[in-house]
Formats: sequence, structure tokens, C-alpha cells
Amino acid sequence: MDLAKELPSAVDAAGLLALAEGHHDRAARPLGTLEAAGHLVKTYALEAPGRTVAEADAEASLRIAAGHLALGRERGSLGLSVLLVHAGGDGDYVLLHTWIEGDMADLAIFAGPAGRPESLRPGRAGLAPCVWEAVLLAHERDAFSRHVLSGTGPLPGRLTAWSADTYAGAVR
Repeated sequence: MDLAKELPSAVDAAGLLALAEGHHDRAARPLGTLEAAGHLVKTYALEAPGRTVAEADAEASLRIAAGHLALGRERGSLGLSVLLVHAGGDGDYVLLHTWIEGDMADLAIFAGPAGRPESLRPGRAGLAPCVWEAVLLAHERDAFSRHVLSGTGPLPGRLTAWSADTYAGAVR
């Protein structure tokens, strides 16, 4: 198939071009590494233009994460997680990425209306990170591999290095 002449039938050219035209930067900032349900949880705020993640939003998100993380070993958890608190353009999202056995990860996504953390509910089956969230998760995959899996020395030093390796700034 020559893509310069024809696109496959499932390609939504108008939809893709509309997404590209509206694509923009979002601000990301680390909120620190905290403890929840016995896990180390590296936390980030991700903000759409005109939206902010307030301290109350981060606290509510950590409570949601703690409930999920309480299942711990039942889900194969190794005790390290990344929490994304996303004040999105169309609502709020909480993503909890937890490293589990076998070099794999568990991902829980919660979604709800903007500014109503008490209304966050588990996302629908198959929901995956958006393009902005994926930037942070890619950084965290690299930080985990670099400091924890490929690091040297005692584990507390590796975890300190992992915790300090954060992303801040614009994501696209």
C-alpha cells in the first residue's frame, strides 16, 4: 500500500488531524515520594492548561492509591509505585503504576469529573494512559531500570536514587 496515495479504511484522517491541531503542552511536576499501604509511591501532578492539582487532590488520590495498594502481594507487588494525579481537560484521572513480579507492572486508572475527587471510579476495561501520561510513565520505566534493576550497591541507596530521579516541565 502506498500511503501517499491511499490510507487503510480504518484510519480516521480527519480525527487524527483534529487531534494534531489541538495537541499542546501540559505541565508535569513531582510531588515527592510518599508511603501508602507499605509502598513507596512516587507522585506527580499533571496539569492541562487552566487546571491545577491542589494539595487536596493529591491527598485524595493517595487515599485511592492506598486502597488499591492494600492488595499488595495478592497482585504481585514489589512495593514501588508511581502515582499520576492528572487534572485533565475533560476531567480528572488518577493512574497508579506498580512494579510487580516478573519484570511487569500493574496499572490502575481511575477517572471522574473535574474537581470532584470523591467521584473518581475505576476506568473502563482497556483504558490506557493518554499521550501526556505516557511521557511520565516512560520516564519512570527508565528510572526504575536504571536505578533499581541496573543499579549497584545496597537497595536503600538504589531506592533513594530512584526516588530522586523525577521529571518536571512540559510534556507533549
